[in-house]
Amino acid sequence: MAYVLRVLLAAFVCMFGLAAHAGDKFIIVSSTTSTEQSGLFGHILPVFEQQSGIEVRVVALGTGQALDTARRGDADVVFVHDRAAEEKFVAEGYGVERRDVMYNDFVLVGPKSDPAQVAGGRDIVTALKKIAAAQAPFVSRGDKSGTHAAELRLWKLAGIDLEQAKGPWYRDSGSGMGPALNMAASLGAYLLADRGTWLSFKNRQDLAIAVEGDKRLFNQYGVMLVNPAKHPHVKRELGQQFIDWIVSAEGQQAIAAYKIDGEQLFFPNAAK
Repeated sequence: MAYVLRVLLAAFVCMFGLAAHAGDKFIIVSSTTSTEQSGLFGHILPVFEQQSGIEVRVVALGTGQALDTARRGDADVVFVHDRAAEEKFVAEGYGVERRDVMYNDFVLVGPKSDPAQVAGGRDIVTALKKIAAAQAPFVSRGDKSGTHAAELRLWKLAGIDLEQAKGPWYRDSGSGMGPALNMAASLGAYLLADRGTWLSFKNRQDLAIAVEGDKRLFNQYGVMLVNPAKHPHVKRELGQQFIDWIVSAEGQQAIAAYKIDGEQLFFPNAAK
């Protein structure tokens, strides 16, 4: 009986150890709300996880918060869309080799009544000038995300000093892309959105695309491994496996294959 108990105990310990080891095979990816709320991760991550056996746990935040999360060492990989902030992250030693992954574009959406008379235009700077002049309702992400950073750059290009121009017409939502779109829909306001989240957004109400096609609305995404020299607990090998896959031909094809109603949301460009 004692022998049987020892064998059973040894088997239990072995099984528990294997389960614990398997449970360790995961990475944390600090990413943007647009990759999550657009449905992209729901499409591509099961492909990677099935092939690699690595579970990907996504923390979806605005790009600024996603980078701060990685700076604290609370992620293994960063997948965001603010190139200047990403390059600064690497230059400061927090990230290892930024890689291009994919792109899409931003669109200016607004109410079909179009109080600022900007619908159908292709010049985002002119459109923002008209919105500010008309003091038409505008919702900002206001969360230091990649979209928010792009919006601030565009206001600056338009020569609008937001600190001087802000009023009741300009609303900082302090939220992700989905909630900000919901707020714009309820207020009948203009908003800068990434096309991926807009295409997957169901609660459009009276909103429609007002301005698109300006080259200044280009939206590039990049991926980086969090530097193990800063944070030794970073899962270097597992994180690098994910990065290598997402920039590989197979990973890039998985991104290209993600469509809504036949429309492609993201365009892979790691090979460029």
